Amino acid sequence: MKAIILAAGYATRLYPLTENQPKPLLEVNNISILNHILDKVHKIEGITDIYVVTNARFYDAFRTWHCNYPLADKITLINDGTTSNDDRLGAVGDIHYVVQDKDINDDLLVIAGDNLFGFELQHFINFSDKHNTSSVAFCDLKNVEKVRRKLGVGVLDGEKVIGFEEKPLEPSSALASTACYLFKKNDLPFIEQAMERGSADNSGDFVKFLVNNSQVHGFVFDEHWFDIGSFESLEEANTLYKNM
Repeated sequence: MKAIILAAGYATRLYPLTENQPKPLLEVNNISILNHILDKVHKIEGITDIYVVTNARFYDAFRTWHCNYPLADKITLINDGTTSNDDRLGAVGDIHYVVQDKDINDDLLVIAGDNLFGFELQHFINFSDKHNTSSVAFCDLKNVEKVRRKLGVGVLDGEKVIGFEEKPLEPSSALASTACYLFKKNDLPFIEQAMERGSADNSGDFVKFLVNNSQVHGFVFDEHWFDIGSFESLEEANTLYKNM
Protein backbone atom coordinates (compact mmCIF):
# COMPACT_ATOMS: atom_id res chain seq x y z
CA MET A 1 0.00 0.00 0.00
CA LYS A 2 1.14 3.53 -0.83
CA ALA A 3 0.03 6.82 0.71
CA ILE A 4 -0.27 10.31 -0.74
CA ILE A 5 -0.63 13.43 1.40
CA LEU A 6 -2.05 16.27 -0.68
CA ALA A 7 -0.14 19.43 0.23
CA ALA A 8 -0.03 21.43 -3.00
CA GLY A 9 -2.81 23.93 -2.34
CA TYR A 10 -2.35 27.67 -1.88
CA ALA A 11 -4.82 28.28 0.98
CA THR A 12 -5.81 31.76 -0.16
CA ARG A 13 -8.67 31.89 2.37
CA LEU A 14 -6.09 31.91 5.16
CA TYR A 15 -4.09 34.87 3.85
CA PRO A 16 -1.97 36.50 5.19
CA LEU A 17 -1.17 33.50 7.42
CA THR A 18 -0.48 31.22 4.46
CA GLU A 19 0.87 33.78 2.03
CA ASN A 20 4.42 32.63 2.72
CA GLN A 21 3.79 29.38 4.57
CA PRO A 22 1.97 26.25 3.35
CA LYS A 23 -1.16 25.33 5.27
CA PRO A 24 -0.06 21.77 6.16
CA LEU A 25 2.89 23.25 8.06
CA LEU A 26 0.70 25.46 10.23
CA GLU A 27 0.83 24.29 13.81
CA VAL A 28 -1.97 22.92 15.95
CA ASN A 29 -0.88 22.68 19.57
CA ASN A 30 2.75 23.28 18.53
CA ILE A 31 2.78 20.39 16.04
CA SER A 32 2.28 20.88 12.31
CA ILE A 33 -0.92 19.61 10.74
CA LEU A 34 1.23 17.43 8.47
CA ASN A 35 2.99 15.84 11.43
CA HIS A 36 -0.35 15.10 13.09
CA ILE A 37 -1.44 13.27 9.92
CA LEU A 38 1.83 11.39 9.50
CA ASP A 39 1.75 10.24 13.12
CA LYS A 40 -1.39 8.30 12.18
CA VAL A 41 -0.10 7.11 8.80
CA HIS A 42 3.02 5.59 10.35
CA LYS A 43 0.85 3.34 12.52
CA ILE A 44 -0.64 1.56 9.49
CA GLU A 45 0.59 -1.94 8.79
CA GLY A 46 1.90 -2.53 5.29
CA ILE A 47 2.57 1.03 4.13
CA THR A 48 5.61 0.86 1.84
CA ASP A 49 5.84 4.41 0.49
CA ILE A 50 4.55 7.79 1.66
CA TYR A 51 4.48 10.70 -0.80
CA VAL A 52 3.90 14.32 0.15
CA VAL A 53 2.99 16.26 -2.98
CA THR A 54 3.49 20.01 -2.88
CA ASN A 55 4.11 22.80 -5.38
CA ALA A 56 7.08 24.81 -6.64
CA ARG A 57 6.17 27.84 -4.56
CA PHE A 58 6.34 26.03 -1.22
CA TYR A 59 8.75 23.24 -2.12
CA ASP A 60 11.66 24.81 -0.22
CA ALA A 61 9.53 25.14 2.92
CA PHE A 62 8.72 21.44 2.74
CA ARG A 63 12.37 20.58 2.11
CA THR A 64 13.28 22.41 5.31
CA TRP A 65 10.53 20.54 7.14
CA HIS A 66 11.74 17.26 5.62
CA CYS A 67 15.31 17.83 6.79
CA ASN A 68 14.08 18.15 10.37
CA TYR A 69 11.49 15.39 10.30
CA PRO A 70 12.57 12.37 12.41
CA LEU A 71 11.30 9.82 9.89
CA ALA A 72 12.41 11.67 6.77
CA ASP A 73 13.73 8.48 5.16
CA LYS A 74 10.16 7.18 4.96
CA ILE A 75 8.84 10.28 3.16
CA THR A 76 9.27 11.27 -0.49
CA LEU A 77 8.60 14.89 -1.41
CA ILE A 78 7.14 15.57 -4.85
CA ASN A 79 6.96 18.96 -6.56
CA ASP A 80 4.00 19.24 -8.94
CA GLY A 81 5.61 22.24 -10.66
CA THR A 82 2.78 24.74 -10.12
CA THR A 83 3.41 28.22 -8.76
CA SER A 84 0.02 29.76 -7.99
CA ASN A 85 -3.66 29.11 -7.42
CA ASP A 86 -4.24 29.88 -11.10
CA ASP A 87 -2.17 26.98 -12.44
CA ARG A 88 -2.73 24.46 -9.62
CA LEU A 89 -3.36 20.87 -10.68
CA GLY A 90 -6.17 20.33 -8.19
CA ALA A 91 -6.65 17.41 -5.83
CA VAL A 92 -7.36 14.78 -8.47
CA GLY A 93 -4.71 16.28 -10.72
CA ASP A 94 -2.10 15.88 -8.00
CA ILE A 95 -3.16 12.30 -7.28
CA HIS A 96 -2.88 11.57 -11.00
CA TYR A 97 0.53 13.28 -11.15
CA VAL A 98 1.96 11.13 -8.34
CA VAL A 99 0.41 7.90 -9.63
CA GLN A 100 1.98 8.53 -13.04
CA ASP A 101 5.31 9.83 -11.74
CA LYS A 102 5.83 6.92 -9.35
CA ASP A 103 4.10 4.29 -11.50
CA ILE A 104 1.80 3.32 -8.64
CA ASN A 105 -0.11 0.07 -9.07
CA ASP A 106 -1.12 -0.65 -5.51
CA ASP A 107 -3.84 0.19 -3.02
CA LEU A 108 -3.60 3.92 -2.39
CA LEU A 109 -4.41 5.90 0.75
CA VAL A 110 -5.02 9.59 0.02
CA ILE A 111 -5.37 12.25 2.71
CA ALA A 112 -5.64 16.01 2.32
CA GLY A 113 -2.86 17.81 4.15
CA ASP A 114 -5.26 20.11 5.97
CA ASN A 115 -7.40 17.42 7.65
CA LEU A 116 -7.26 16.54 11.34
CA PHE A 117 -9.30 13.60 12.58
CA GLY A 118 -9.72 11.46 15.66
CA PHE A 119 -10.13 7.95 14.24
CA GLU A 120 -7.28 5.52 13.69
CA LEU A 121 -6.35 4.98 10.05
CA GLN A 122 -5.74 1.28 10.63
CA HIS A 123 -9.46 0.90 11.39
CA PHE A 124 -10.23 2.63 8.08
CA ILE A 125 -7.87 0.30 6.21
CA ASN A 126 -9.38 -2.76 7.91
CA PHE A 127 -12.84 -1.56 6.89
CA SER A 128 -11.81 -1.21 3.25
CA ASP A 129 -10.13 -4.62 3.29
CA LYS A 130 -13.28 -6.19 4.76
CA HIS A 131 -15.33 -4.98 1.81
CA ASN A 132 -12.47 -5.23 -0.71
CA THR A 133 -13.58 -1.95 -2.28
CA SER A 134 -12.45 1.64 -2.37
CA SER A 135 -13.66 3.54 0.68
CA VAL A 136 -14.34 7.07 1.88
CA ALA A 137 -14.24 8.28 5.48
CA PHE A 138 -17.41 10.15 6.46
CA CYS A 139 -17.79 12.15 9.66
CA ASP A 140 -21.30 11.95 11.09
CA LEU A 141 -22.03 15.56 12.03
CA LYS A 142 -25.51 14.57 13.29
CA ASN A 143 -27.13 17.75 11.92
CA VAL A 144 -27.78 18.44 8.23
CA GLU A 145 -27.44 22.18 8.86
CA LYS A 146 -23.72 21.61 9.37
CA VAL A 147 -23.31 20.25 5.84
CA ARG A 148 -25.92 22.28 3.92
CA ARG A 149 -24.21 24.19 1.09
CA LYS A 150 -20.85 23.60 2.78
CA LEU A 151 -19.60 20.04 2.43
CA GLY A 152 -19.74 16.93 0.31
CA VAL A 153 -22.32 14.49 1.65
CA GLY A 154 -22.47 10.71 1.37
CA VAL A 155 -25.65 8.73 0.82
CA LEU A 156 -25.30 5.21 2.20
CA ASP A 157 -27.27 1.99 1.99
CA GLY A 158 -25.89 0.14 4.97
CA GLU A 159 -22.17 0.68 4.47
CA LYS A 160 -22.29 0.97 0.67
CA VAL A 161 -22.08 4.44 -0.85
CA ILE A 162 -24.96 4.80 -3.30
CA GLY A 163 -24.78 8.54 -3.84
CA PHE A 164 -22.64 11.60 -3.32
CA GLU A 165 -23.83 15.20 -3.12
CA GLU A 166 -21.47 18.17 -3.41
CA LYS A 167 -22.53 21.02 -1.09
CA PRO A 168 -26.24 20.19 -1.43
CA LEU A 169 -29.04 22.65 -0.73
CA GLU A 170 -31.14 19.80 0.66
CA PRO A 171 -28.71 17.21 2.11
CA SER A 172 -29.80 13.58 2.19
CA SER A 173 -27.70 12.96 5.32
CA ALA A 174 -25.32 14.61 7.75
CA LEU A 175 -22.43 12.38 6.65
CA ALA A 176 -19.67 14.82 5.71
CA SER A 177 -17.11 13.54 3.25
CA THR A 178 -13.64 14.00 4.64
CA ALA A 179 -10.63 14.12 2.38
CA CYS A 180 -9.54 10.65 3.45
CA TYR A 181 -9.81 7.93 0.82
CA LEU A 182 -8.61 4.41 0.20
CA PHE A 183 -8.55 3.65 -3.51
CA LYS A 184 -8.14 -0.01 -4.40
CA LYS A 185 -5.58 -0.58 -7.14
CA ASN A 186 -8.26 -1.89 -9.51
CA ASP A 187 -9.93 1.53 -9.33
CA LEU A 188 -6.81 3.56 -10.14
CA PRO A 189 -7.55 3.61 -13.91
CA PHE A 190 -10.65 5.67 -13.09
CA ILE A 191 -8.33 8.52 -12.09
CA GLU A 192 -7.13 8.74 -15.68
CA GLN A 193 -10.72 8.66 -16.90
CA ALA A 194 -11.67 11.45 -14.50
CA MET A 195 -8.80 13.56 -15.82
CA GLU A 196 -9.98 13.00 -19.38
CA ARG A 197 -13.43 14.21 -18.32
CA GLY A 198 -11.92 17.42 -16.95
CA SER A 199 -12.50 16.60 -13.27
CA ALA A 200 -9.04 17.48 -11.97
CA ASP A 201 -9.83 19.88 -9.16
CA ASN A 202 -12.47 18.53 -6.81
CA SER A 203 -11.92 15.16 -5.14
CA GLY A 204 -15.66 15.04 -4.43
CA ASP A 205 -16.36 14.93 -8.16
CA PHE A 206 -14.05 11.94 -8.44
CA VAL A 207 -15.80 10.17 -5.56
CA LYS A 208 -19.13 10.71 -7.32
CA PHE A 209 -17.64 9.39 -10.56
CA LEU A 210 -16.26 6.35 -8.74
CA VAL A 211 -19.58 5.63 -7.02
CA ASN A 212 -21.25 5.59 -10.45
CA ASN A 213 -18.63 3.33 -12.04
CA SER A 214 -17.41 1.03 -9.29
CA GLN A 215 -18.22 -0.01 -5.73
CA VAL A 216 -17.42 2.28 -2.82
CA HIS A 217 -18.07 1.83 0.89
CA GLY A 218 -18.37 4.49 3.55
CA PHE A 219 -16.45 4.36 6.81
CA VAL A 220 -18.49 6.42 9.28
CA PHE A 221 -16.88 7.92 12.36
CA ASP A 222 -18.01 10.38 15.01
CA GLU A 223 -14.67 11.34 16.52
CA HIS A 224 -13.41 14.87 15.91
CA TRP A 225 -12.67 16.14 12.41
CA PHE A 226 -11.34 19.48 11.24
CA ASP A 227 -10.99 20.69 7.67
CA ILE A 228 -8.61 23.58 8.32
CA GLY A 229 -9.95 26.08 5.83
CA SER A 230 -10.58 29.14 7.98
CA PHE A 231 -9.16 31.01 10.95
CA GLU A 232 -12.12 29.76 13.00
CA SER A 233 -11.45 26.08 12.28
CA LEU A 234 -7.75 26.54 13.03
CA GLU A 235 -8.59 28.14 16.36
CA GLU A 236 -11.12 25.40 17.20
CA ALA A 237 -8.56 22.71 16.41
CA ASN A 238 -5.96 24.38 18.60
CA THR A 239 -8.41 24.60 21.48
CA LEU A 240 -9.34 20.91 21.24
CA TYR A 241 -5.79 19.61 20.82
CA LYS A 242 -4.51 21.65 23.74
CA ASN A 243 -7.08 19.95 25.96
CA MET A 244 -6.58 16.40 24.68
